[in-house]
Amino acid sequence: MKGENKKYIKLGITGALVIASGILCAFLVFKMPVIVSGLRGMIGIVKPFIYGAVIAYLLTPLCNRLEGKFYEWIPEKNGRARKMIPFFSVVLSLVFAVAVVWMLFLLIIPQVWDSTVKIVNMLPGKVVLLNDWIDSLLKNQPELQTYFENFSTKVEEYVNGILGSNMIRTAQQIFMNLSSQILAVFGVFKNMVLGFLISAYLLASRKRFAAQAKLILRGAFPDKWADVIEEEVYYADKMFNGFFVGKIIDSAIIGLLCFAGTTAMGFEAAAFISVVIGITNIIPFFGPFIGAVPCSLLLLLDNPLHCLYFIIFIIVLQQIDGNVIGPKILGNTTGVSSFWVLFAILLFGGLWGMTGMIIGVPLFAVLYDMVRKLVFRGLKKHNHEDMGKDYRARYHGDEL
Repeated sequence: MKGENKKYIKLGITGALVIASGILCAFLVFKMPVIVSGLRGMIGIVKPFIYGAVIAYLLTPLCNRLEGKFYEWIPEKNGRARKMIPFFSVVLSLVFAVAVVWMLFLLIIPQVWDSTVKIVNMLPGKVVLLNDWIDSLLKNQPELQTYFENFSTKVEEYVNGILGSNMIRTAQQIFMNLSSQILAVFGVFKNMVLGFLISAYLLASRKRFAAQAKLILRGAFPDKWADVIEEEVYYADKMFNGFFVGKIIDSAIIGLLCFAGTTAMGFEAAAFISVVIGITNIIPFFGPFIGAVPCSLLLLLDNPLHCLYFIIFIIVLQQIDGNVIGPKILGNTTGVSSFWVLFAILLFGGLWGMTGMIIGVPLFAVLYDMVRKLVFRGLKKHNHEDMGKDYRARYHGDEL
C-alpha cells in the first residue's frame, strides 16, 4: 500500500512538473519581445564589463608569459622586486595593447581621410564619364535612349521635389541621423575606455577570480560533476585562446603580406587596404572576401585594372593562407571538419552578426566536444565501445 502511494506521489509530482514546464514555455513564448528588450537593456548596461572581459581574456596569455619570464630573470632573494612582477606584467600588457591600437589608428585614419577626399574629388568626373559611356551605348538605340532620358528626368524631379518642398524636413532628418551616429560613436568610445580600465582590474585579479570560481564550483556540485565541468571549462579556454591568438598572428602575417604586395604593385592606400584585409581575416573562411569588397570598390574608382589585379592577388593570398600559413599556425585547433566550420560561421553569423562569425567556430567546437563525449559515454554505458573504436580508427574522430 505504501509502495502504491509513493508511486502515485511520484506520478503526481512528474505531472505537476510537466504542466509547470509547459506554462513556463508558453509564458516565455508570449513574453519573448519583452524578455529580449530587457536582455538588450541589461547588455547595454554591462557593455563596458563585456569589453573589459574580452580585452583581459585576449591579453591574459601575454600577461602570463611576461610574468613567467620576469620570475625567471629576477632571483628569489630579491623579494621586493618579485612582488612587483604581477603589476609590471599587467602594465606592460596594457601598454602593448594601446600601442597596437594606436598604430592601427595612425595607419587607418590618414588613409581613410585621403581616400574620402580623393573619392569626392574624382566622383564628378566619373559621373561625367559614366554619362558619356551610357550616351555612346544608347546612341544607336533611340527607344532605350528615350526611356533612359525619361527615367533621368523623373529621378531629377523627385530629388528636386524632396529638396524643394521638404527641405526643412530633410535637413532635420539628416541632422538627427548624424546626431545619433555621433552619439553612437561616443558611446562605443566611452564603453571601450571603461572596458580598458576594467580589463586592468580583471588582469590584476585574474588568479583570485579563478580561485573563487573553483571554490564556487566545488561547493555547488559533487566532485564527479565538478570534474566534468572543470574539464570542459579548461577545454573551452584552450579552444578559444588557441583559436583567437592563432588567428591574430595569422591575420597580422596576412596584413603584412598584403601590404608588401599592394605596395609593390603601386596601389593607392596600400596601408589602409592591408589593415582592412588583416582585420577581416580574423573571420574564418569569409573574412578575406568581406574585406576585399570595399577595397576593390575603392580601387575600381581609381583604376579598374588595379581592381582586377587586386582581386587576383586576394584569391592567391587566401589560398596561401588557407593551405600554408593557417595550418602551420593554427593546425587543427578546433578539431571539427570544414563542413562544420562553414555551418558554425553561417549559423552564429546569422544569430549575432559579425561577432557570431568570429566566435562561432570555437563556440561550435566546444559544443561539438560536449556532444562527442556524451555520445561515447553513452556507447560505453550500453556496451557499444567497439562502435566508437571502429569510428575512431576509420575517421580519426574528425567528424560526427
